[in-house]
Amino acid sequence: MENKKSKVKYEEGEEEEEETKMEKFYSLLRSYREARDRRRKQLDELEKNDKKKRKKKLTEQETTSSSWVPSFEREDFTTEVVFRRPPLVLPAPIERSSKANKKEPHKDDALDLKLAL
Repeated sequence: MENKKSKVKYEEGEEEEEETKMEKFYSLLRSYREARDRRRKQLDELEKNDKKKRKKKLTEQETTSSSWVPSFEREDFTTEVVFRRPPLVLPAPIERSSKANKKEPHKDDALDLKLAL
């Protein structure tokens, strides 16, 4: 009988230990959730403050920016343009007729690309 009583006492002690472990676990979960929620609220508040600051900056820029719209006159385009350096001179493209390419290769070609078998 003593063996059965000791097993029962051991099981009761084990159950109490498991209950305390479960309570600790759930309290940890609760504290984690609370901390997460607090951090989310802080980030939301910071984001709202940033948006307000951006809106203030935009409205300040709108009020301080000038409403000048550029306009062009014909005289603006009639004056002669002076370049800082002379324009690039590119060589004229070489004109080849398609018939000449088929019959004779051009003399200036350095490479013979014909395949000889």
